[in-house]
Amino acid sequence: MATSSGVILCGHGTRNADGIAEFVTVAEAVQRRLPHLAVRRAFLEWSAPRLDAALDGFHHDGVRSIAVVPGMLFAAGHSKTDIPAALGHWQKAHPSVTLHYGRPLGVDPRMLEAAADRVDQALEAAGEPIPRADSLLLVVGRGSSDPDANADLAKVMRLLWEGLGFGWGLVGYFDVTFPRVDLALDQAGRMGARRVVVLPYLLFTGVLIGRLQEQVAAAASRHPDVGFVTAPWLGAHPGVVATFADRALEAVDGDPAMNCRLCKYRTGILAFDGDVGAPQAGGADPGRAKSRHPFADHPLGPAGAR
Repeated sequence: MATSSGVILCGHGTRNADGIAEFVTVAEAVQRRLPHLAVRRAFLEWSAPRLDAALDGFHHDGVRSIAVVPGMLFAAGHSKTDIPAALGHWQKAHPSVTLHYGRPLGVDPRMLEAAADRVDQALEAAGEPIPRADSLLLVVGRGSSDPDANADLAKVMRLLWEGLGFGWGLVGYFDVTFPRVDLALDQAGRMGARRVVVLPYLLFTGVLIGRLQEQVAAAASRHPDVGFVTAPWLGAHPGVVATFADRALEAVDGDPAMNCRLCKYRTGILAFDGDVGAPQAGGADPGRAKSRHPFADHPLGPAGAR
């Protein structure tokens, strides 16, 4: 496709073929929404093509203005550090190319609509009509060393809880921070709800989805009087595609409107003060050091309560 501008959707990457296929589906859908731009996909790790290879491909084709959109839900280490570090390294070798950087999907009305649709699908499949006021919504996310990203997931949970009319809402995280998913499931099972709807607030399938299914099944056996229902992950929902397309257009125009007010690298956040002004070196490659959450050993966190 002959074009002066290109867009790269850069995901984290996975070894799961189905997860890769879902990301490809999203990228292709974004391309259909933006026919005047060339849209390609790339990954930070685990999968091909890597980000530098996608950039090289555009450069080889004569594209001299490239917008990179982080294929992540919230602003955390990969979008704040790893992708910018890779872009900075590539830019030094290609000074004639103009790079624009977009923002993650974030807390967006269309993302909430996508999540609400997934919850509706789960309830329809469950069949038994239980009032939402008698049900609890548990939103599960990946977890981050960045409190701003963890807070965004909690905000998503609260907006869905109130917007969908659930009697209560909780949040759980797979890694790095707390509360852990298994403990959040047990808490949900003890709160008196007749049904617990578990929403994996994840873009694509992968190892975490399999882990969640096992944990939900275990919680259901521990709490036989509660009905546990697991909703589908977000996937290639039209709301996800529309949000990605808008993030791409923002990046191409050079005005991503990033909200950095609570970024731990810019602002002193309780217990994260030492991260202000910390050197930003990319660490996406497997085996490289990751930042450590100050509460990683919290009894409700990933390293606690074993």
